[in-house]
Amino acid sequence: MTITELREKNVDELKQALLEARREQFDLRMKSGTGQLKTNHLFGLVRRKIARIHTLLREKEVGKA
Repeated sequence: MTITELREKNVDELKQALLEARREQFDLRMKSGTGQLKTNHLFGLVRRKIARIHTLLREKEVGKA
């Protein structure tokens, strides 16, 4: 999901996307722990996605004030 797609979402949709991204991160950690994960680069991608969502949530919070 690109940053422009994320910017079009409202706060509730962003919170849902954040929940999904954290669930994805958890699944990656579990797969890594059991030795099933072959693509380690996904950790960084998911971490960046979470950071983008947090940034947009903060921007919307500050924009309302």
